[in-house]
Amino acid sequence: MGLKKTTQVTQVIGKMPYRIALAGGWIDQPFVSKLNPTPPGSMVVVGLEPTFCWMERAGMATGTRNVARKLWHDKMPSGDPEDLVQVLYRTENRDRCEPSGSQDMIGLLYPGVNRLDYDFSHKGGIFPKHIESNNDKRVARWLEKVINVLAVAPRPEGYNPLGIKRLNPEWVHRLGQSGKDCYSAILKMDINALGASMNECMKCWKALLPHTVSHPTIKTDLQGIMHYYQSKYPGAMYSGCGGGYLYVVSDEPVPGAFKVNIRTS
Repeated sequence: MGLKKTTQVTQVIGKMPYRIALAGGWIDQPFVSKLNPTPPGSMVVVGLEPTFCWMERAGMATGTRNVARKLWHDKMPSGDPEDLVQVLYRTENRDRCEPSGSQDMIGLLYPGVNRLDYDFSHKGGIFPKHIESNNDKRVARWLEKVINVLAVAPRPEGYNPLGIKRLNPEWVHRLGQSGKDCYSAILKMDINALGASMNECMKCWKALLPHTVSHPTIKTDLQGIMHYYQSKYPGAMYSGCGGGYLYVVSDEPVPGAFKVNIRTS
């Protein structure tokens, strides 16, 4: 008996979008944003078409996506995106002592390239004070061209990025600025500025939360791998704490890398 024919990959992986987070990540956490001396601080999320199955435990908001699939029966819900983000946030983080940041929900529900501006004085820093969105197909196609994705390794079991916190306000400011710079670079289609913003973000992660890039449970040389690609290309950063994927900025082919498909509607 032959296998049942599957015509669309979404029949297997689900129809909900994915998202990538670029520079500025962690500014969506109130324990970080409350120390920002020059709020708001920003980060960038980009909505992706569900064209294949991304790894779990790799900074791709797959846990949030799984909650959304169950909550809305694997269909993009209708309604005000801001309200939907809050519904999904409450659903996922109910009874959690270390809640997921709202950037995960926003990245899944908002298409295109989005700058999220976080200010602790606004809703305790849980949700952004402002979201600046760009759904220009020309910008999206450019970003698809220059973002190259390398699979490295998922976060190991027992890993926690919050074991050491060195929350210096100056570094928090730099983190939030890296998100602003990232968004500006994308809209200008400036590959060198984009790479610089991502490199800066990784410096901030290492300074503020050292276990994001180095931890006893992590056996992969995350910093060595990242520094190699940063030295050869305009910039590189990880998809999330503890590894996952490495995003390499280059308008030339990167061996072993694949591309993303950005959704603009």
